[in-house]
Amino acid sequence: MKMVAGLKTLIFVLAPLPNALFSHCGADDLSSAEYEGSAAVDLGQFITSCIVVTGFALPLVLAHAGVIRHAASVMSIIGGGLVYGTILSYSAVFKQETDDF
Repeated sequence: MKMVAGLKTLIFVLAPLPNALFSHCGADDLSSAEYEGSAAVDLGQFITSCIVVTGFALPLVLAHAGVIRHAASVMSIIGGGLVYGTILSYSAVFKQETDDF
């Protein structure tokens, strides 16, 4: 049981990491369009979404297999959502915007 909780926590802590790493690969100050698709940024968002979906699906699969109870699955999903939401909120609040005057 402790291994499952540790794995679940690790998934949600590492989930924003690809997005944070690859978000700087598409930054170009000379671009004229507001959004030009970058393969690196899209790859980072794809990997992040795969990790988040895994984090939400893993407790459901374990509950279906009988490894954990359904109530533990629900609590794990709620807890994972709180952890990931906190990380997203923190990164959104403290994201540094460059203002050119």
